[in-house]
Amino acid sequence: MLGWDSAGDALIAPAVARNREPILAVLRRLLPETGLVLEVASGSGEHAAHFARALPGLAFQPSDPEPAALRSIAAHARAAALPNLRPPLALDAAAETWPLARADAVLAINMIHIAPWPATEGLMRGAGRLLPPGAPLVLYGPFMVEDTPTAPSNLAFDADLRARNPAWGLRDLGAVARAARGQGLALAERVAMPANNLCLVFRAGAAA
Repeated sequence: MLGWDSAGDALIAPAVARNREPILAVLRRLLPETGLVLEVASGSGEHAAHFARALPGLAFQPSDPEPAALRSIAAHARAAALPNLRPPLALDAAAETWPLARADAVLAINMIHIAPWPATEGLMRGAGRLLPPGAPLVLYGPFMVEDTPTAPSNLAFDADLRARNPAWGLRDLGAVARAARGQGLALAERVAMPANNLCLVFRAGAAA
């Protein structure tokens, strides 16, 4: 993953310290008071620990496909010692089956632009299976938005991502919304966030 500093198994993503409070403010409004929140592509595990500490009524299930990330998530979970923060699951968003049957919310932070497009399609497919009607899928990150000028910093970020891996890059919001709707998830809200990012809120139960 990009921009991590390592101290043992617990990885530190500098962006987390900048974005965790703005994201938490959105989650406080969107998430139910109780239930299970699945975080897909948890990365370092810092977000899951922070949100679990701030929202004790919810159980947080972090996940990631990468062994180094799973070790980091487990290390942060041990350090946090929170009863509502579960051990990480090995979960590949693009896989046809996930090691979980149900969730009350699904969260993916800075995932879809550093993964091939099939991971976005898999995320929508999995969330469509797991979420009950009305439950949210929340995405956070930079997006390309039709008829809206893209910030120079996001254009530079997109170019850097594509240079690293041609399958990566900022995703078009319209394409993401279409992929979601194909799995019964309707785009319900778009929240402007600091540093030219967005939170996209999808709700389960839309006609595919």
